[in-house]
Amino acid sequence: MEEKAFQEYYPDDLSHCYGCGTLNAHGLQIKSYWDGEESVCVYTPRPYHTAIPGIVYGGLIASIIDCHSTGTAAAAKYKAENRAMDTLPPLRFVTASLNVNYLLPTPLDCSLEVRGKVKAIKGRRVVVESRLIANGKVCATGEVVAVQVPEHLLAANKR
Repeated sequence: MEEKAFQEYYPDDLSHCYGCGTLNAHGLQIKSYWDGEESVCVYTPRPYHTAIPGIVYGGLIASIIDCHSTGTAAAAKYKAENRAMDTLPPLRFVTASLNVNYLLPTPLDCSLEVRGKVKAIKGRRVVVESRLIANGKVCATGEVVAVQVPEHLLAANKR
């Protein structure tokens, strides 16, 4: 795995997301990395991330899958363009579609691993399939269609 997470390459003005923003002190601050052809994120839920005692709240699962997938989309697009992740203009993605399937109750007392695979890159859209694993069992799967934020909107954010 790389030493620096995908999200750590986001410029400061694009680092405030609740799920993955490194500058959001109250957020989840998930970190994603390449592990071969897959991306991986490990997150340990807190006791307050509960749905019912001992089970992770489904919204947290969706958030982790969502932000891991948009980070994976950015990293994959840089890779497809043969660019380093610290080159300009920055490539940042937002969610166009999120589909999560909850397969098993996700235990609260362990680390959660999300593994993503890029299914397709078509222009400004990247489709990422992910699976969330807890204690060796796939508890949820997700598919995210991520769309690249247009450069003019990134520039408008700096005004």
